[in-house]
Amino acid sequence: MKHLGKILLIAGIAILALFIIWTVLIQTVDVKEVGQNGTSVGFSTLNVWFHKLTGLHMGTYSLTDWLGLVPIAVCLVFAAVGFVQMIKRKNPFKVDIDIILLGVYYALVIVAYLVFEMIPINYRPVLIDGRLEASYPSSTTLLVLSVMPTLIFEAERRVKNAKIRLAIDIFAVAFSAFMVVGRTVSGVHWLTDIIGAVLLSAGLYLTYRASVLLAEERRNKKAESAQE
Repeated sequence: MKHLGKILLIAGIAILALFIIWTVLIQTVDVKEVGQNGTSVGFSTLNVWFHKLTGLHMGTYSLTDWLGLVPIAVCLVFAAVGFVQMIKRKNPFKVDIDIILLGVYYALVIVAYLVFEMIPINYRPVLIDGRLEASYPSSTTLLVLSVMPTLIFEAERRVKNAKIRLAIDIFAVAFSAFMVVGRTVSGVHWLTDIIGAVLLSAGLYLTYRASVLLAEERRNKKAESAQE
């Protein structure tokens, strides 16, 4: 599709705008001191209701915490791909554009995580090892939903065997669903923290995918012009 890159870019920016609006609403709508140590929570009626509905499941929390290493491993695989290309081609600027942009994208995800760690919007509904921790957006959900779609995207581009691509797709989708549901029902985040992570990761991913398509479109136009 000729204009897919532009469409995805607009969609990504729109979802990021929704994330910003959602973040503002969390700090202004139905804010009450119902959190640990009297901390304020937006959408308090919804959040407290859902937290009581699911309860606290530390086993699920620990499992999803450890499984958070899986998307980190995916990041390291793509970092290795870029490193090998750089060594073989003897020039970092000759690494495939999608891999370069993927590195930038992962860096932006890390920056987003650090920003919300330094500027807490919400704190967890429970103490973790006796400490009050930032909870918005859910960092594990953000990591999983930012990284696993890139595994699918890159597999579509780089894996020739259709069965292997399908297996990767099924694994990525099933793993992402398990992690998001597990994190949601574990009781260590407010429901609004999960929603915020979904919006932020979706917006960032669509922007990354759009950037790759637009970059390749510009490259193809240059190649066509050079041949004329």
